[in-house]
Amino acid sequence: MKVEQIFTGCLAEMAYYIESNGEAAIVDPLRETQPYIDMAAADNATIKYIFLTHFHADFVSGQYDLAQKTGAKIVFGPNATAEYDFHVGTDGEVFPLGDGKITLLHTPGHTMESSSYLITEKDGSTPYVLTGDCLFIGDVGRPDLAVKSDLTQADLAGHLFDSLRNKIMTLPDDIIVYPNHGAGSACGKNMSSETFDTLENQKKTNYALRADMTKEEFIQEVTAGLKTPPQYFPNNVRMNKSINTSIDDVLSAGTTALDAVTFKEMSEQKDVLVIDTRSKEDYTEQGTVPGAWFIGIDGSFAPWVGALVTNIQQKIIFIADEDKVQEVATRFSRVGYDNTAGYLKGGMDAWKKAGLDFDKIGSMSAQEFGDALAKGEMEKPTDVRKDTEYRSEHAVGVDNFPLDTIHANFSEIDTNKAYYVHCASGYRSLIAASIFMANGVKNVTDVRGGFKAMQETDMPMTDFICPTTFS
Repeated sequence: MKVEQIFTGCLAEMAYYIESNGEAAIVDPLRETQPYIDMAAADNATIKYIFLTHFHADFVSGQYDLAQKTGAKIVFGPNATAEYDFHVGTDGEVFPLGDGKITLLHTPGHTMESSSYLITEKDGSTPYVLTGDCLFIGDVGRPDLAVKSDLTQADLAGHLFDSLRNKIMTLPDDIIVYPNHGAGSACGKNMSSETFDTLENQKKTNYALRADMTKEEFIQEVTAGLKTPPQYFPNNVRMNKSINTSIDDVLSAGTTALDAVTFKEMSEQKDVLVIDTRSKEDYTEQGTVPGAWFIGIDGSFAPWVGALVTNIQQKIIFIADEDKVQEVATRFSRVGYDNTAGYLKGGMDAWKKAGLDFDKIGSMSAQEFGDALAKGEMEKPTDVRKDTEYRSEHAVGVDNFPLDTIHANFSEIDTNKAYYVHCASGYRSLIAASIFMANGVKNVTDVRGGFKAMQETDMPMTDFICPTTFS
């Protein structure tokens, strides 16, 4: 059987294409459907099944649209409920595919419907197991994303312990573990950047698979230090159980070309948000539409959209390079932001040719930042990295204001003062700077290269947490 892993870096997500003798299955598909249809067509195969390991929280999956277009059967594990038709699989149920078969292993814990899928070849060998969010490389799925009134985190963690010990760890040591996520996903705490591994190696290196670990120790380990999940997660779970607007309709509306005058008129409407998705360099050098937020397509775009745009129904228009318009609209849809209404045709060149005003943040090098900081010439030097990053090491005299909580804490910002912001490398700081500027901060300067560049200077650093004040 042909098993192909499809990695999407922005979401740190892995979907799977499986084909055997003219029949194909898709596991955990993203929202867009055409890539899977094209893969099957290239193999002269018919998509027979669409398997879901669970109802995803970090992206909107494409099973309904894909089933409508292909006639494939949607399969979830036990306990699943949804608005659309699907097959409720049972533990141990076998699904024939070409010359091989796929067996559903019910592995609850991350969620109660969570299931893994065992791949069996014609000769009876089992080379792969697709573990979804039950087992990652280096970690296991967090047990707090599907807590119901009758289940606690500890209850779910207990189920996860049993699933791993009774369903996964009993498989052959040489089997390849194919998970649904890798490093960068918020669905686990300690995921590796590797996207597959042998079960044998995971037994040796994954803390959660330690042979002598008790159930109580496991529960304590996997529930300790869990951060609050991103605010868009519950919305994506809801959408994954619902019949949503067709992806084709979403992309058609999202890729509407808007001339500069029309874009300006829309941008000034209170219910419209402008997002600038260009590169850091273009955003900084060319300026942007007044009030626009920067969230660059070249970074962790979808997770930051989901974390910062609190209304899943938000009407969005965007600025993008012409050759990336389709990709931008697609990435919005992957996390459920279906209300995109178009892009600025001709970009900032067209905006400026129309004689329209634009905003531009300041920019300075790490050395310039360090020199000005040493002379006491800065009102508000601000580090927008996570508090854990800040506590690990930061520049002396710089306060912490994490981007993650920018909306909740914005009342602490004095819009009349000048802010000099940095993150690790310059992506998050531009997002923060743009939101500062869009909310009335008159003077914002970004430190190019961020903390990594600052470490190359002689700027004094400390791991002592200075008091943070924003008055």
